[in-house]
Amino acid sequence: MSSYYGSDGYDSYGDQGDYGERRRTTSTPRVNAGMLWAGGAATALVAALIGVVATLVVTGVLDIPVIAPATVDGSGVDYIGAMWLAGFGVVGSFLATALAHLLMLVAPRPMSFLGWVVGLVTIVFVVWPFTITVELEVQIASALVYIVMGIAIGSLVSGMASRALNDY
Repeated sequence: MSSYYGSDGYDSYGDQGDYGERRRTTSTPRVNAGMLWAGGAATALVAALIGVVATLVVTGVLDIPVIAPATVDGSGVDYIGAMWLAGFGVVGSFLATALAHLLMLVAPRPMSFLGWVVGLVTIVFVVWPFTITVELEVQIASALVYIVMGIAIGSLVSGMASRALNDY
C-alpha cells in the first residue's frame, strides 16, 4: 500500500507474487550499460572529429592557431595540436560516460548533476585560453572550439544516458 508521502516499495496495483504475497519492487535503477558505453564510444568519435575538424578549419582556413598543449604559445599550424584536442575529446567523452553511469546508479536526478558537471568543466576550458598571454583572436578561436566540444559531449552523453536508463 502506498503511503501519503510516496511508495512503500511494494507494487501499488496489488500485484501478487507466489502464495498471495505482494512482490517487492526494486528502487535500484536498471541501466543498459552496453547501450550507454556504445553511446560513449560514439561520442568519443564525434568529439575527436570535432577537435580535428575545428583545428583544421580555424588554423588552416582562418589562419588562427588553436591553443593545445603543443601550441601554448599560440604560434604556427599545428597538426599535433589537433591530435591533442582529439585525444582530449576522447578522454572527456569516456569520463563523462563513466560519470553518467555512476550518477545513474546513485544520484536522485542523474542527468541534472551530469549537466552541471559537464557544463562547469566546459566553462573551465572556455575560460582557460583567456588566462594565457596570446592574441585575442587566438583566445576567442580556442574558446569556441572548446565550447563546441563541451556542448557535443554533454548533449550526446546525456541523451544516450537517458535512453540507456529508460530503455532497459
